[in-house]
Amino acid sequence: MHLSAQLSASLAAQAPPHLASPVRLAAESSGHSSAVFLVEFGAIILGLGLLGRFAARFRLSPIPLYLLAGLAFGEGGLLPLGTSEEFVAIGAEIGVILLLLMLGLEYTASDLVSNLKTQYPAGLVDGALNALPGAAMALLLGWGPVAAVVLAGVTWISSSGVIAKVLGDLGRLGNRETPVILSILVLEDLSMAVYLPIVTALLAGVGLAAGSATLAIALGTAGLVLLIAVRYGRHISRFVSSDDPEKLLLVVLGLTLVIAGLAQQLQVSAAVGAFLVGIALSGEVAEGAHSLLAPLRDLFAAVFFVFFGLHTDPASIPPVLLPALVLAVVTALTKIATGYWAARRAGISAKGRWRAGGTLVARGEFSIVIAGLAVTAGIEPSLGPLATAYVLILVIAGPLTARFTEPVALWVTGRLRKPAAGQPALAAATADGGAPSDAASLPGAAHEVLPAEERDTAERS
Repeated sequence: MHLSAQLSASLAAQAPPHLASPVRLAAESSGHSSAVFLVEFGAIILGLGLLGRFAARFRLSPIPLYLLAGLAFGEGGLLPLGTSEEFVAIGAEIGVILLLLMLGLEYTASDLVSNLKTQYPAGLVDGALNALPGAAMALLLGWGPVAAVVLAGVTWISSSGVIAKVLGDLGRLGNRETPVILSILVLEDLSMAVYLPIVTALLAGVGLAAGSATLAIALGTAGLVLLIAVRYGRHISRFVSSDDPEKLLLVVLGLTLVIAGLAQQLQVSAAVGAFLVGIALSGEVAEGAHSLLAPLRDLFAAVFFVFFGLHTDPASIPPVLLPALVLAVVTALTKIATGYWAARRAGISAKGRWRAGGTLVARGEFSIVIAGLAVTAGIEPSLGPLATAYVLILVIAGPLTARFTEPVALWVTGRLRKPAAGQPALAAATADGGAPSDAASLPGAAHEVLPAEERDTAERS
């Protein structure tokens, strides 16, 4: 029996006769609510597991299925939840913290510093091309400047989780364009340390002075943590390190939650605090913590996506479906342009440029995290549904663009080049009074295609 049910039953047994009936009713009610909670939450976890297996069988990201599950069991859904919603909300907050912690564990402070020095132009282009469409759409819809800043972040950040899985599935981890893709993702992730405090301050409605103080605290904290991680990362990792997996898990998780709570108390996002903890850990400690926390991350991240869906009424999605679709098409093209430009700047061949652009299209977990902050603050009722529809479209389209952008782009450019390559031969043949032959255009076409193929083969080796 659940602990609360046992306590209520004990109180009912010890209660005076004239109070026995009300106490017994309370005990029965508590036992019933505990049973309903266990059934509801167990059904959520079981359903998420089955959805994850279904997605894995077809090599799809499970994120859209988790969002759809939340829509089905949330406000206006098929079977709204009752007693377990509060626990799901707490689990969702832990899910965001673990997502950012695990992201921080992927990088060291030196990696971030080197990426900032060498790839910052690509990061600036990425932010300009992909954040501005979101901000413009919010303003066109009349949502105001705060919603514009939030929607700019939703359209800006690519999904690191989905992209990492796509690169592995397509066997592109060793390609020359992959470091360019990862550099852009790292810069996006690092920019969250600046962006999230700004959004948090705007959503809280603080004034300019308070908002500037919050941003200064966030930047100062981030800079201090990076400095400590670069100079004293080994000492921190040695302090946290333990040969016992249980102790390592408890220390890392406890430290992360404490830092995240302190960051939240300072009006800096808890997610930023978790991200900085991940950056501060390195070496064997980071690897061990990553393997231990991965199952917890997957569990609570799935709960987070369900929680976001729970607070989105399915009936509110159709009115914003057209803006979401337009925004998805525009920002898919801007992401492709971003990847193409960054890969070209790095000296990658045409095929690699198109692959880099198509791979960056997917949006996912962090777009929902940003939108979730706005939904919780209640600034614009339609923002959550639009973000849900937008992410659903691009998290499904992302793996497809990663696979097919390159062949489609080369086919289109090839079709455009054929008339231009054939014009000199056609003019010469016409001047001689003869018909143009097929062989006249082949050498030029071969000259255009073969070197690109050879360069691409060299990239994969």
